[in-house]
Amino acid sequence: MKIPGVFLLAFLLHLTLGAQEIIDYHTLIEAEMKARSGKINPPQQKFTTDYDVLYHRFEWEIDPAVRYIRGAVMTRFKSLSENFSQIYFDMSGSLAVDSIIFHNEKMNFEKLPDDLLRIDLSTAVANLATDSIIIFYQGTPPTSGFGSFEQKFHGPDTVPVIWTLSQPYGARDWRPCKQDLEDKADSIDVFITTPAIYKAAGNGILTETRVENQQATYHWKHRYPIPAYLVSFAVTNYVEYTDYLILDNGDSIPILNYVYPEILSDAQTQTKRTLDFMNLFNDLAGTYPFADEKYGHAQCNFSGGMEHTTMSFMGSFSPLLQAHELAHQWFGDKITCGSWEDIWLNEGFATYFEGLTYQFGLRFGPWDGWLRNQVNDVISQPDGSVWVDDTTSFSRIFSGRLSYTKGAMVLHMLRWKMGDADFFQAIRNYLNDPALAFGFAKTQDLRRHFEQQSGLDLSDFFNKWIYQQGYPAYEIEWWKSGNTEITLRIDQTTSHPSIQFFDLPVPLQLSGQNGDSIFVADHLFSGQTFSFDPGFETDSVIFDPEIWLVAKAEVRRMDLTSVQEKTGEQLKIYPNPAGDLLFVETGDLKFSTIKRFEIFDLSGKKLADLQPVDLQKNAVPVRFLKSGNYQLKILFDSNISITKPFIKL
Repeated sequence: MKIPGVFLLAFLLHLTLGAQEIIDYHTLIEAEMKARSGKINPPQQKFTTDYDVLYHRFEWEIDPAVRYIRGAVMTRFKSLSENFSQIYFDMSGSLAVDSIIFHNEKMNFEKLPDDLLRIDLSTAVANLATDSIIIFYQGTPPTSGFGSFEQKFHGPDTVPVIWTLSQPYGARDWRPCKQDLEDKADSIDVFITTPAIYKAAGNGILTETRVENQQATYHWKHRYPIPAYLVSFAVTNYVEYTDYLILDNGDSIPILNYVYPEILSDAQTQTKRTLDFMNLFNDLAGTYPFADEKYGHAQCNFSGGMEHTTMSFMGSFSPLLQAHELAHQWFGDKITCGSWEDIWLNEGFATYFEGLTYQFGLRFGPWDGWLRNQVNDVISQPDGSVWVDDTTSFSRIFSGRLSYTKGAMVLHMLRWKMGDADFFQAIRNYLNDPALAFGFAKTQDLRRHFEQQSGLDLSDFFNKWIYQQGYPAYEIEWWKSGNTEITLRIDQTTSHPSIQFFDLPVPLQLSGQNGDSIFVADHLFSGQTFSFDPGFETDSVIFDPEIWLVAKAEVRRMDLTSVQEKTGEQLKIYPNPAGDLLFVETGDLKFSTIKRFEIFDLSGKKLADLQPVDLQKNAVPVRFLKSGNYQLKILFDSNISITKPFIKL
């Protein structure tokens, strides 16, 4: 899903920013969330764990001029318990049950608090046996989330439109269902009867249209597993057209578009971008998962977009919106997040693939501009985890800064750690995993595939970047320590106390009159120094030039004298006066690169040349010295040397 409000503002920003087309997601989403900041009640999943949904047949009567639904839901299910004699459905208390049929008999039922429907079965269903039940109902649905069942008007003649959008917990608002992220119906058939002047859009393939007595019935058939929140329909006076993506093997994927008549001409031009995006995503992630059915768009008065399986609903057809919702067909629809805590598996991927349209030349704006915008969004606040810690909060589940942007940039940093070949292969492995494909996944499932492909242990990375909060801030000082040799010192602080240190490879661009190169520092602790010769005289150092990291950074050039002065202020020797041993403490410098110690008398004569004994608290033996005043010179391998006076007792 793309957050409502984003793309209306995105269009305005496009006009303002021209070729860059950079969107400040955080600002846009904050405005939208002000109206949706209350708590929502998740379904009581403990009541629906004892059966598995196999199939739904939906029959609905919809007149978009009237905000009302009447219909029947047939559910084929498999019992998962002994003596299965009660079945529960999630269903809004605002809907009225007309009757419930099981084995050709009417069943007793009770509407319970928390939007639950309990049905007493006349015959117990044996464990692992299959059976079916039909619920006849009607009513005016409430609305939750982004508008689970909405009626609006469009066009100069104010034509009515009704559509559904059930994420995260809205399916129960307009139909009885099993609303969780553990069970998908294996397939569905949808029959929508509406006045013949209207058309009905839905999941899968339109197999039949019947017109009788000025009423039209549309039969949509979908033969892939689908969770409750992705079942959808929309009804208005649509006009339709189809584009076709021709595959390398000669097959084609139909892209069916249901749009308002008043924007037909513009839409026919705009939606052709989906062909380019699908070509790219096919290459990166594997062929579109529902290729033997269709993909398409259904327009509705919704300012964002929603990735209903095989047919995304959207309020407009901006290129970024098309790319985002299309990417969800792989990430969210083929593999669905296994909990709302893991929503980033849907939204982080869709956001990142949306960004990849810049990198691969399908957008007019710069790739680095898109990346910089994402980084700026994440670091605009010091806290927040990608993993959702409150699934009763609408705004927390769909946090643009965390679930979308930070989730996308976590993927980008993984790509940096793994390399392109392993990164994209791991994604394809994940999507094709028989245990996950057309089912559900959680964060550990994705991590497993990244580790198996790369051979890396990513437990620390995922713990810090998914489950913990914040990001690193770097202070980088560099100085010339030889003719062309330079030394870098990298200090790091973190924006949130949940993490003490982010161990990331740090890319730095070195530039000079006679060359430039990228140096990647294997940064393992704050205060670490790196000395090397790039082969040319360095004039500037730029942090993360290709924008791989979510971080803040300040780079300062130092001269050797000022570095030595600063180092000397932090370095301590004790006890002074000394007895048998003199200790050198580097404190926050955390230097582990002391080469040696030299001792001089006051005339400048060198009396000793010693190796360090201990890397943390360097002990210098001075028992051999006579009582008097001396100088201790500490030499680092970065061509820094500090001299400190001391007294020998």
